Amino acid sequence: MALSQRNKISINFSSVGMTDVVFNLLIFFMLTSTLVHPSAIKLLLPKGSTQTSAKPQTSVSITSDLNYYVEQQPVAFEQLEDILKQKLGSAPDTYIAVHADKSVPFENVVKVLDIAQRNNYKLIIATSPK
Repeated sequence: MALSQRNKISINFSSVGMTDVVFNLLIFFMLTSTLVHPSAIKLLLPKGSTQTSAKPQTSVSITSDLNYYVEQQPVAFEQLEDILKQKLGSAPDTYIAVHADKSVPFENVVKVLDIAQRNNYKLIIATSPK
């Protein structure tokens, strides 16, 4: 009576599961990297501890050498109001984030505040965490 072994151990390696995991990680990192909007303008923001839940429609940046940017585009201060009107229109509850270097004189931030007040925009002043 010959006895045969019924359970044979397979030596083959299946990489299907590993491929699925790597593919899912690749998709996850591709999607999350498109959600991050790094600022290419180097600013040293003042420190603050409060946060707001409002989402700004655009941002105005003021560098330490008093150059103005709407998002990433350099703008002369004289054209700032016109560009904001073109970009935002007159929609209610329009928020603008102001990223001003902490060495910028407050007078320059107030100028942007005046533009926002004339056009009924709401400002969010960006700070870095304490």
